[in-house]
Amino acid sequence: MDRRQFLSRSGAAVLGAGLVTRVGAASLPEAPVFTDPATQPPLAPREGRPYNPVITLNGWSLPWRMKDGVKEFHLVAEPVVRELAPGMKARLWGYNGSSPGPTIECVEGDRIRIFVTNKLPEHTAVHWHGILLPNGMDGVGGLTQPQIKPGKTFVYEFQMKKSGTFMYHPHADEMVQMAMGMMGFIVVHPKDPDFMRVDRDFVFLLNAFDIEPGAATPKVNTMLDFNLWCFNSRVFPAIDPLVCRTGDRVRIRAGNLTMTNHPLHLHGVDFEVTGTDGGWVPKSARWPEVTTDVAVGQMRAIEFIADAPGDWAFHCHKSHHTMNAMGHDVPTLIGVDQHDITERIGKLVPDYMEMGSKGMAEMGEMEMPLPDNTLPMMTGWGPFGPLEMGGMFTVVKVRDDVKPGDYRDPGWFKHPQGTVAWEWGCDAPSAERQSGPAADEHTLKARKPTGHESH
Repeated sequence: MDRRQFLSRSGAAVLGAGLVTRVGAASLPEAPVFTDPATQPPLAPREGRPYNPVITLNGWSLPWRMKDGVKEFHLVAEPVVRELAPGMKARLWGYNGSSPGPTIECVEGDRIRIFVTNKLPEHTAVHWHGILLPNGMDGVGGLTQPQIKPGKTFVYEFQMKKSGTFMYHPHADEMVQMAMGMMGFIVVHPKDPDFMRVDRDFVFLLNAFDIEPGAATPKVNTMLDFNLWCFNSRVFPAIDPLVCRTGDRVRIRAGNLTMTNHPLHLHGVDFEVTGTDGGWVPKSARWPEVTTDVAVGQMRAIEFIADAPGDWAFHCHKSHHTMNAMGHDVPTLIGVDQHDITERIGKLVPDYMEMGSKGMAEMGEMEMPLPDNTLPMMTGWGPFGPLEMGGMFTVVKVRDDVKPGDYRDPGWFKHPQGTVAWEWGCDAPSAERQSGPAADEHTLKARKPTGHESH
């Protein structure tokens, strides 16, 4: 899509510049606001240097305008509401209606001008993580610039010296503002569109929140014990799949702005790390991997050939990062007989359920009462039953019949005859039995009582 199509098709609202003067607001580029949590189509460049746009997983790219040879963007820092998954919304801070904010795309050699309007209740500043620029544009409040007070607009201007993948986030009250969701990606494309060219180019941030059951605002003082681990402020099963055509060369760029590292693991293929936030990795320095660790403040770009059709899991390999709404003080009850106590508690709490005496797998399919605006710890359904996942988990869907430029969910994979594991002593499942239900047949499965208000 081009910029005009984006604004008309998305229903995006166009803001002024907050509390700046009418004359000042008239000279600013538009600040589109977009709140839809679904992955948006790539934003094709309609002016300036050509490039191959990226796909922001469960996100979007920020439109721009050209003015006197400079590419101008407008970010608005503001409170936002983000749906983490159906059944749960969070009150966050972000940019232009979303958290993370929109991806900024430009080209190596571009001179860019970014207007930042502050609609937060406190001051802010924006640091352009990994970008080589003049010191006064580095965005560290109090050190390289005055803070951006509420209602004010600041301007950052610099030239992109190299291509690569970078991030933006506050450097003002950083612990609070980043814990509230303020972050975004900057993708600088190579001058030569054929350099490091891929068929599908996905980008997303790793982020985390600590939101108590029934609440909607993150606890900003949490250091490590987060309970919602996200790809771009979404948790499984609400993270969109990464749809690929068989034979595509695919790039996945992931940046980490959480408080811990994340070993990202991809099933079904070998990949190579081809980029960091310091630049591209030369071929002589790469090696095959199936897992790469992304440390705090780092970005990793991985590339692979999608040569194996199927639904391939892609997730953080820290097992507690593929769960939702975790309680860190829950005792281990494996092997504990809870029958008598369950009967006694059930007389007082009719919805009470025994759990944990045989492991936690039952959590993946049972219906249990939850406060409003809370997600099950283990959830999501696949074609063969409950997936028992949450958090940082999604699926790379590789299909022969996906058309170039098509990112729509193709549904579950239809396995060829005899290619699915089966129970010994039974007949191998037929192709019909392996096809599974439609992609949207199962979503979150949680029975939630009334009377719990989000706050």
